[in-house]
Amino acid sequence: MARKPRIEFEGAFYHVITRGNQRQKIFKDIHDYIKYLEQLLRYKKTHPFRLYAYVLMSNHVHLLIETGVAPLSKILQGINQSYTAYFNKTYKTIGHLFQGRYKAILCDRDQYLLSLVKYIHLNPVRAKIATRFEAYPWSSHPCYAHKIKGNELVDDDQVLRIFSEDKTKARKLYRTFMDDGLAIEKDDIYTTIDQRVLGDESFLDRIMQRGEVEVDSRKRQRQYSLSEIASVIENNHGITLGQLREKSKDRGILRGRKVFSIVASEYGYRGREIARHIRKDPAVITRYLKEKSDLAEEVDKVMKQLSKRSNVNKQV
Repeated sequence: MARKPRIEFEGAFYHVITRGNQRQKIFKDIHDYIKYLEQLLRYKKTHPFRLYAYVLMSNHVHLLIETGVAPLSKILQGINQSYTAYFNKTYKTIGHLFQGRYKAILCDRDQYLLSLVKYIHLNPVRAKIATRFEAYPWSSHPCYAHKIKGNELVDDDQVLRIFSEDKTKARKLYRTFMDDGLAIEKDDIYTTIDQRVLGDESFLDRIMQRGEVEVDSRKRQRQYSLSEIASVIENNHGITLGQLREKSKDRGILRGRKVFSIVASEYGYRGREIARHIRKDPAVITRYLKEKSDLAEEVDKVMKQLSKRSNVNKQV
């Protein structure tokens, strides 16, 4: 299957993940981490872009980048090639250091900027290589938590302004945000449209209107909230969310639960999320999903109603 082209344009905002070839280590020594950051800064000056966050792990890197005139492909190619040359010379190796194709998810910056910054900075904790994210030295977290003189690498202004126009207050609120105990779920970050876009329907429409690339709209994920889906179920079936959550074995309510579960699954929600929303056992949701073909007509009706509502809201 042919690889889908990158979605690239000036001002695009990406979550980039680049991994070592065959998951090999790309950083073996403290000097390797320093060298990579030097190359990152070098190309930031050569092909100006905004870097909102980063974390360097032993075998992969996360970057949060907003491009300028130079496309992302040119930026990443330069960084990866120059670092590979350094690595091969240092360790007397040859060949590719990075996987041939890095992952670049085009994101809705307004919607996901804070979540992505937090997700990236918590990466060492999730990987269990640090007990506290503050203790990990190879991320952009210190640039937000503390005032660092001469910081040219991380563009922290936009994130800090979300908290406060006062930089001192903003840094304090940022630290509170990082310490609030609310984890950013992996599904929230990687549940994408067409494997390339993280955003809602309106964001997807704006991307498609640019005309540079086609995106498979059939693969839109989490286009509607679970509450919106439940609202349409109520309109179409006369069954409220409260009734969906009851223990009632009424056939109509049971059918409503099944349709709700199948529609939610169609929009990318996992069984455990659906189960939590209607307060049922995940195993029950799994059984409901097996009846998809039997309830296809009702499911299609609900999905069309959701789309119709969305279009009406756009016109208002």
